Amino acid sequence: MVSPSLIVILIVAAFPIGYAIWLSLHQYSVITPGLSRWVGLDNYRDALQSSDFWSAVKTTFIFSAISVSLELVLGMGMALLMHAAFRGRSLLRAVVLVPWAILTVGTAITWRYIVAPDSGFLNQILQALHLPGADTVWLAESGYALAVMVFADVWKTAPFMALLLLAGLQVIPDELHDAAKVDGASAWQRFVRITLPLVRPAILVALIFRTLDALRIFDLPYVLTQGANGTTTLSLYSYQQLTQNQLIGPGSALAILTFVIVMAVSFLYIRFVGQNIRELAAEQ
Repeated sequence: MVSPSLIVILIVAAFPIGYAIWLSLHQYSVITPGLSRWVGLDNYRDALQSSDFWSAVKTTFIFSAISVSLELVLGMGMALLMHAAFRGRSLLRAVVLVPWAILTVGTAITWRYIVAPDSGFLNQILQALHLPGADTVWLAESGYALAVMVFADVWKTAPFMALLLLAGLQVIPDELHDAAKVDGASAWQRFVRITLPLVRPAILVALIFRTLDALRIFDLPYVLTQGANGTTTLSLYSYQQLTQNQLIGPGSALAILTFVIVMAVSFLYIRFVGQNIRELAAEQ
């Protein structure tokens, strides 16, 4: 009964992965199409010995850690605001989700114009307020370029985090907060002692989704900087080797290494974070 689904999965997922592994074990000629030779694990060895690869790994993990952390904090704040009862709550929820609905390429183009050195909105504001940085070319310096990429990702994806956390907030019974109010608990105490423990499974699920997505980031660095000034991520580095440099074997090896890293992080999340989710669910 499940064989049709398994066949579709093999065609859609397993075959491309298997073909990429096959390509990564060969060296291809850029002069003669179709000419190749077996090199085994040489492409993987060269990638692991490359400083560019480890620089891309470092950039990817720094970007993922900072952006996901900021998205968690901002997403929790937006979720609490959208969960509160007030007039216009439905309109607020719709407005908050607008950045998430915009394509990532559109977000990158928007932020590229915001931080443009001459006509950018950010530099004009800094100049009008007589603040330092009005003459900064944000995408031309390593630290600033990565910061712009992080803020662009946070602006787009924090609403998605808020949506997941809002779903967790809505299953918390109001009677628990009412009872805590009667006992004299402050708003902060109710948040720390009631809201956070009960919404923790939703937080962990949101972190899983966002971390794995951030580790595969490609659109933002490609549109914003083309990977210049310390913004080359693993996915972008693999793309550059495959398409721009026409290094089919090494590029495929980089793609497989990226896949392995993401799968390793997924396993760690499922092994440790997933276990915590099950324990919390059992306690509740």
